[in-house]
Amino acid sequence: MHEVKLQWQGRMKFFTETPGGTIVLDTTPAVGGEDDGIRPKPLMLVALGGCTAMDVASLMKKMRVDEAVRAFQVIVRGHLTDEHPKYYDQVEVEYHFHGEDMNQKLLTKAVNLSINRYCGVIHMFKHFARFDHHIFFHETSSSGEHEKS
Repeated sequence: MHEVKLQWQGRMKFFTETPGGTIVLDTTPAVGGEDDGIRPKPLMLVALGGCTAMDVASLMKKMRVDEAVRAFQVIVRGHLTDEHPKYYDQVEVEYHFHGEDMNQKLLTKAVNLSINRYCGVIHMFKHFARFDHHIFFHETSSSGEHEKS
């Protein structure tokens, strides 16, 4: 079982103790905060992105395709509903691989394994949000960088 502890710091600010470190939560002055921390809903997107990014990084190493990847980036976008309680009803994840002579087939397999088998956060999101993803390969060559998706 995981446990996190939140300690109120006044107004809308909380120090949050997690198994891996401390996070400061806060909100904007418009709703009583001081804009001095991460907001809870975007933190959910961080959890989703972190979960799948770590899966893919681990799988790249196991598949021995990590050395061709010079850089790897995950971008997560969430659409909030208009009505309260506002929640993410759509989530889109982009996977960006930069490198030369990357094995696109195995990298795509790594992403799909994360999405469909390993990432529990994606699995949770799929219960309340439409989930889409896109994979981009930014191949570098002696003549410069070009993109494939």
